[in-house]
Amino acid sequence: MKVSEWKDTGQYFQFKDFPIFYREGGEGETLLLIHGFPTASWDWHKLWHKLVQEYHLIALDMLGFGFSAKPQKHSYSILEQADIIESLLSSKGISKVHILSHDYGDTVAQELLSRFESKKNKSIEGISIHSICFLNGGLFPETHQPLLIQRLLMSPLGALIASFFTKEKLAQNLQKIFGYNTQPSQADITAFWELITYNAGKKVFHLLIRYMKERIKYRKRWVGALQKTSCPMLLINGSMDPISGVHMAKRYRELIPDPKVESLATIGHFPLLEAPDEVLQVYQSFRR
Repeated sequence: MKVSEWKDTGQYFQFKDFPIFYREGGEGETLLLIHGFPTASWDWHKLWHKLVQEYHLIALDMLGFGFSAKPQKHSYSILEQADIIESLLSSKGISKVHILSHDYGDTVAQELLSRFESKKNKSIEGISIHSICFLNGGLFPETHQPLLIQRLLMSPLGALIASFFTKEKLAQNLQKIFGYNTQPSQADITAFWELITYNAGKKVFHLLIRYMKERIKYRKRWVGALQKTSCPMLLINGSMDPISGVHMAKRYRELIPDPKVESLATIGHFPLLEAPDEVLQVYQSFRR
């Protein structure tokens, strides 16, 4: 699906002063799709047409991403992204969800899970999470291996680095993290670039990347939520991912009780784009 078609079939809701783009469809149990950095909900387009036949899908572009607002003087945080998701679900009258997340979205899912566990223990009403499936992401800060461009964006020169970032540089970085035999197409790269640069998005690039520091700050809270929950969880991991591949899956098995992990040996950081049929098959088996 082209990015333009994805946008044309979506809608917006208001969070504070910010218009937030989202897409919704299907019937049944609600499945929340949470995208990664630095792209948007369009990442799920190869899975959408199959998943929407079984579930009520909601996928949003988080603040600073895709077609949502990208305020240039803003302190972006994982906590606020979770607030936005809770606000969207509440506006729809949705109190029970399953989650399928990727990359940055994994961290947002960890925060949502932490809130769910805390409220459940205190008998406080909130969003009830019935399952989570993680795709490649930095669930554990000690195993996250960021690319050079990510480290540079976090530096004091981040704004300058972002201003010189080009479509060609994006392609080079994507090629490093996709599998050898599942490289992004030119159309994929063009779509990613359109999503990143929409509404002057390069100007917030260095602000969004600060989530990596939050992972360290909130490690106890977010990893603890994974270790304590009774919520069914699955990790689908592209082993060839240099950022959060086989080494992250190894750590997941070490830290998570009764870990359920499905490794995709030849796939990189974007299983949802590189191997959508495999991801769909594994996810459907997990849910049944």
